[in-house]
Amino acid sequence: MLTVDEITEIFYLCDDFSKEFDKSYKKHILVAESGKKTRNKPNRLSHSEVMTILISFHLGGFRNLKHYYVFYVKQHLNEEFPRLVSYNRFVELQQQAVFPLVIFLKLCRMGQCTGISFVDSTTIKACHIKREKIHKVFSGIATKGKGTLGWFFGFKLHLIINDKGEILSFVITQGNVDDREPLQYESFIEKVSGKLYADRGYISQALRDILFVDGIHFVTKMRNNMKGGEIPLQDRIYLRKRAIIETVNDELKNICQIEHTRHRSFTNFISNLVAGLLAYSFLPKKPSINVEFVDQNQLVLF
Repeated sequence: MLTVDEITEIFYLCDDFSKEFDKSYKKHILVAESGKKTRNKPNRLSHSEVMTILISFHLGGFRNLKHYYVFYVKQHLNEEFPRLVSYNRFVELQQQAVFPLVIFLKLCRMGQCTGISFVDSTTIKACHIKREKIHKVFSGIATKGKGTLGWFFGFKLHLIINDKGEILSFVITQGNVDDREPLQYESFIEKVSGKLYADRGYISQALRDILFVDGIHFVTKMRNNMKGGEIPLQDRIYLRKRAIIETVNDELKNICQIEHTRHRSFTNFISNLVAGLLAYSFLPKKPSINVEFVDQNQLVLF
């Protein structure tokens, strides 16, 4: 459970961003040519307050947003949020805050590339696989796919992190998309440089050549039937440490609650996912590795 001081700190960051975002956003709003005055009454809850509540929910250990808002925010955080609205109205404001949430995450809360990066994907289930044919919320959007734990119905979250456990880039795809496909998107790898480590599922000579042109050394494990040179010691060590991204995926699902099957719209799904990624960026301690090479034949692990 977050303390009031921690919630206040999150609000200050969200509010500073929201003020700059509103200034920039208003410059690009299309003005009606009819000349009629349009109503622009501010909401009782500002974007920064909605963003703060969503982020704090994902860090508070609650599994249900309605329970968190009704029984915790409205009862214990009245002084911090004096103009609270009903839960139904909050859900409407949550949908309006999706765009600011995404921009805040992309511009302010991403990590910096250190030259050592890891890529992997994790499944985001929309419902139980047995209910895929009667599922209506994501009908025509979610697809059936197969992960390490079997078949699922939903989406995939593709992540690139650095050796400090910070998220460098992410993309959401349908469940049947090949894990290697997002690495061909320039927007997904634009912040990545140096070495990028992945598991055997990413093995592709064509992909390796494409990334090499972009200045990325793509390193994967070798299959048993593959012929080629030995992987350098440094790369073998970092491949063994690739489990760091599995730990990040686990924290995103079990601490930041990015996955549940109670969504009633695609917009709420996106806001829940992005708010969970933002909440992860506020975690005081993230999974990280520290491998220091003294020379070619000696290394120190921390």
